[in-house]
Amino acid sequence: MAEDRDVGLTAALAALSAALAVAAGAFGAHAAASPKAAQWLETGGHYQLVHAVAALVLLRWPGLLRPAWCLIAGSLIFAATLYAMALGAPLWLGAITPVGGLLMIGGWLWAAWRLLKAS
Repeated sequence: MAEDRDVGLTAALAALSAALAVAAGAFGAHAAASPKAAQWLETGGHYQLVHAVAALVLLRWPGLLRPAWCLIAGSLIFAATLYAMALGAPLWLGAITPVGGLLMIGGWLWAAWRLLKAS
């Protein structure tokens, strides 16, 4: 039961993450303050959307809940720092962006390891 609830919560967070990605991309395309801001919004939105969908796919396999969480958390950290800089936050936030990238890479490697182990 708890596993089902966790999967449902993760799926809902992935769906919300995808919605945020689309909103960021639309904002970047229509209202960004500069070409650099638009690029950050586009990049963040792209990674966030891809990884939200990937997390939903991973949830279809047993034992891949935690790797899915890594994808969601990583993409949120990655995208949020880019979104913040696009909206005028200090550029030092760019130093945090790779933490999100490492979480995404880790999530993919973890998923691959679990899938290989199961086969």
